[in-house]
Amino acid sequence: MKSYRKILICFNDPVRYYENYTGKRSPEVSNDIDLSEINIVEQIENIRDTLAKKYSSVETLSVNRDIRKFIDKLRNISPDIVFNLVESVEGNANYESYIAGLYDLFEISYTGNTPLCLGNCLNKNRTKQILQSHGIRTPKFIIAECNSYPVKDKFPLKFPVITKLAREDASIGISENSVVRNFTDLRNQLEYLFHTYKQEVLIEEYIEGREINVAILGSEILPLSEIKFDGLPDNLPKIITYEAKWSPDSVYYNNTVPECPAKLSEDIEDKIKSAAEAAFNALGCRDYARVDIRLSKRNVPYVIEVNPNPDISPDAGFIRSANAAGLSFEDVILKIAELAEKRIKYDTQAAV
Repeated sequence: MKSYRKILICFNDPVRYYENYTGKRSPEVSNDIDLSEINIVEQIENIRDTLAKKYSSVETLSVNRDIRKFIDKLRNISPDIVFNLVESVEGNANYESYIAGLYDLFEISYTGNTPLCLGNCLNKNRTKQILQSHGIRTPKFIIAECNSYPVKDKFPLKFPVITKLAREDASIGISENSVVRNFTDLRNQLEYLFHTYKQEVLIEEYIEGREINVAILGSEILPLSEIKFDGLPDNLPKIITYEAKWSPDSVYYNNTVPECPAKLSEDIEDKIKSAAEAAFNALGCRDYARVDIRLSKRNVPYVIEVNPNPDISPDAGFIRSANAAGLSFEDVILKIAELAEKRIKYDTQAAV
């Protein structure tokens, strides 16, 4: 049966993002640009076709800095549900939560996570504080404000440490230089990040061990996935860099291979699932999220990231875990839409 609900897919405007990134005007996105933001375009047609199997009206709307125009279109379309794929506005991830806030203001039901959750998870300092306040293990950390360097004699962490931009996702700023083993290298890396990205940096103790991704859909924890680093050269740190996610020709991309389901003992798997579920709830996640965990050498799970609204393209890790649970890409898309549909405050549902 088809639903008469009107559904609108909202996503980042790739053309405006391309222009912002390159400084060039372009009528279409260049295939040469290897960016996480632009990859979302490849999802839209698949998602639209999938939703059209259930919903009688499916439209799409891209988002850029012309928010007045976006609001006007949103009002004119007047959807019952927004399938929210907005991760930034023209590359600024800080605006991700603002767009979700617009849906709330207009009382439109939307897929995925709330503005508060999105904002808290983007801010790594706040994420860590929330995890700690709930007694959830996460590596020890400090925040280095932009252009402010830790004092060597007062540095509270044990080397090695890893540096991460405090307000970015998609592994932006993460490279083979992110794991440092002495104070001199740390200062050099901070100098590079401050100069390039002009924002504060999270410094946390690096957990050497296995990396496990935990995908959560609704209230179900999907089969765990492990990132295998076996093929990486010995001189490279065993981490997920920006290149590992978005640069198909890179060493990291080709040697960080996922294994799903992960080979884990029942006891360790239960500990990981418990930590991931606790993190999901502590950050106020809903509908779908991915929790990234590092296992110490003693198999103690540490939550390193909470990712609301993670990548759900057909080849993404989230879908890989869903496939291992017997769910197809289409099943996941329809499930996410269904979760939002249940939150609609009025009932005009009809079916044919």
